[in-house]
Amino acid sequence: MAGINRYSVELNLNVNGEPRVAAARLSDLLLDVLRESFGLTGAKPGCRNGDCGACTVLVDGWPMKSCLMLAVEATGKKVTTVEGLKDTAVQTAFVEKFAFQCGYCTSGFIMNVYALAQIHPHADEETVKDWLQSNICRCTGYEEIREAVASVLNRVSSVADEGSL
Repeated sequence: MAGINRYSVELNLNVNGEPRVAAARLSDLLLDVLRESFGLTGAKPGCRNGDCGACTVLVDGWPMKSCLMLAVEATGKKVTTVEGLKDTAVQTAFVEKFAFQCGYCTSGFIMNVYALAQIHPHADEETVKDWLQSNICRCTGYEEIREAVASVLNRVSSVADEGSL
């Protein structure tokens, strides 16, 4: 593969359900490989130390701040970025509830809320609050974000309840 040199390795990753190959150093962050090698810019470099959540992706279905994970650690795992959640109920809810202002944090929130709805479809208010603490919105769009979360959880609960009848 072009780009491989003595300082890099070939990484075989599963991103958004597709096999992807990147030349990366063992010290490269997942955030940077997603953005620079694959052009997936939905995960945003915010704080780069795990505080803001703008870089959140899903790794095997769980939210992970990609600025805290080495790309090599994603080998053998399923990585999902916001680009992989096209046309989901979470994105629709964020649009319908105007749950964004500048939009920089939005993809991180969407990833976290998507995982929350999958893992805790009947989440109570305390669980939602706990899950949202890992993301920061500097524009203070929290009320609209909470409304979007409630909308998503109501949709997921309705579908789950209908399926169990």
